[in-house]
Amino acid sequence: MTQIGIIGDPRASDPAHHAITVVPSNTDDLPAASTAIYVGGSGGLKVTMLGGEILTFGNLPVGWHPIRVTRVWTSSAATNVIAVWR
Repeated sequence: MTQIGIIGDPRASDPAHHAITVVPSNTDDLPAASTAIYVGGSGGLKVTMLGGEILTFGNLPVGWHPIRVTRVWTSSAATNVIAVWR
């Protein structure tokens, strides 16, 4: 019998357990490093990667992007961004 409601330790192959609508900020990090980012409106996305690099992904298309980021900056043009993590 499968028990529903028991999360346990997530594995890398598990789907996301958490999600947040991203509010870009030049000072505040996301609550956790993302497992992936969803972009609802294409455009450039300036991020701080989990490894500390700050860069802009130019003209990201709508869809899922498997990048681990800790911050999305206000100069990002992409819209309707959602971060998910385990």
